[in-house]
Amino acid sequence: MTWRGVFRILLKAALLFALANVLFAALNPLEALGSLSLYNRLWPGRERLPYGENPAQSYNLSLDNIPAMLASHTLSRPKAADEFRLLILGDSAAWGWFLTNADTLAGQINAAAAHTADGRRVVAYDLGYPVMSLTKDLLLLDAALASADPPDAVLWLVTLESFPREKQLFPPLLQHNPQRVRALIAGYGLHLDPADPRFVQPDFWGQTIIGQRRALADLLRLQTYGLSWAATGIDQMIPAEITLRQSDFEADVSWQNYDQPTALTADNLALEVLTAGVARAGVPLLLVNEPMFISGGTNSDLRYNAFYPRWAYDAYRTLLADTAAATGWRYLDLWDSIPPDEFTDTPVHLTPAGSAALATRLLDAVGTLE
Repeated sequence: MTWRGVFRILLKAALLFALANVLFAALNPLEALGSLSLYNRLWPGRERLPYGENPAQSYNLSLDNIPAMLASHTLSRPKAADEFRLLILGDSAAWGWFLTNADTLAGQINAAAAHTADGRRVVAYDLGYPVMSLTKDLLLLDAALASADPPDAVLWLVTLESFPREKQLFPPLLQHNPQRVRALIAGYGLHLDPADPRFVQPDFWGQTIIGQRRALADLLRLQTYGLSWAATGIDQMIPAEITLRQSDFEADVSWQNYDQPTALTADNLALEVLTAGVARAGVPLLLVNEPMFISGGTNSDLRYNAFYPRWAYDAYRTLLADTAAATGWRYLDLWDSIPPDEFTDTPVHLTPAGSAALATRLLDAVGTLE
């Protein structure tokens, strides 16, 4: 082996690597690669979508590849002949923040072993995902319907924090999936900007193997964490002690960019995203105004909780109820249905007992969706 021979080998390797990067950028195969999964094959499927802030302890991570997220979920398994498939959409409360999989809404519903009037098993699938945005929920619903066997019904848990127009494109999951979001904007006439500067638009270099090395590493890490998930059933680090939600407040009645007595109107809220979700589902969909913590502490006459001043939340409830009645949506308002002691670190995160109580209420409502 001469130096000239070594140089020729290195040159060929560099040219092949450059060609591989060019082809990768041209083909943009990340979503196709995400659909290839060891979950539901070598590893059991995850019971909720991947999301994690501490992968070493939660055996989980957050990523932006929606096909990979869905391929890791039990939802990607074929639908059984005797199954009444129920999808649950929503924020971190639906996902089950600080709850084991058994204690989430989906876990509690499945543990009840309920059956429909025609004898089918009610099987719930947790498609909740942390970060509040109705458009994020619509994006996940659209992707799930396109990639899995069709559901029989959908429960969509919502709260006021998911409605402001300025928050619709806030979640990174939306910002890193601009093509999917733009298709929803165009297809359903959403009042969102398809040229929003928050959309991530990689240049040619950013679409190469080098530019996508983090996304490729995340795909690999998601698969390798499957072994730990299979061995432990852990997909979230739950601390031994949880700092409880705030109960006492300053004399502040502001919400988002609004101050009392500013009137909250339908124009301020992304209600058309709900219209799109109902249309996209194609099956009975029940909108649920999710329970929240109601404080009895200092200045609780001004604020229900750290999220909401009373004037804003009351206006929201009226707007949502009136819109549901006018459009014929199936709607269930459970805002005050769970005792205050059954909330943990935020006004919408439930204890296991609170989750069980809510699951019972939702199961009663499933009968209206059959």
